[in-house]
Amino acid sequence: MNYDAINNKLIILFVLDKIEMPLTEISLIEMCSVKNNWLNYMDCIELLSQLVDSKLIYKTECKEGEMRYTLTVDGRSCLSYFYRRIPYELREEITEYTKANRMNIKMSQEYYATYTDAEDGSYLITLRIYENLIATPLFELKVKAPTRQSAEECCKKWRQKAPALYEYVFDNLINTD
Repeated sequence: MNYDAINNKLIILFVLDKIEMPLTEISLIEMCSVKNNWLNYMDCIELLSQLVDSKLIYKTECKEGEMRYTLTVDGRSCLSYFYRRIPYELREEITEYTKANRMNIKMSQEYYATYTDAEDGSYLITLRIYENLIATPLFELKVKAPTRQSAEECCKKWRQKAPALYEYVFDNLINTD
């Protein structure tokens, strides 16, 4: 195995360590390859598979058939021995990026919104909140919207509004105080 492949695997391990939560494949690839140029897109996909095979990370199926990746004990141990092979500047960049974007990444993985065409010409919006690796939604709400534009707008607003809406429903329907 060449030096670059080893360092690239260490970068993935380092990202998972710094983000401190399981990441979907989409979130991990987007973070490492699309939003930042830490890894090549195709290399990232291949390295994830190799890291799972070597039991340095594991993947768990969660919502909607999505897979999430997280470090294993062996992965954490491996990283602790070899993290210095990742250039200091890159480690700092990854650390700063994960700190600054942790909440947005968490919301993108836990707050799910989609819409479909309904038979009557309206749109059925499905809004869900997932918790960590649990495949069953913690909260689900289905709403009809009269237009595609209103359905799209609702889906866009969901990430910001989901926590407050869930709190309101919980406090008013479930909480017995």
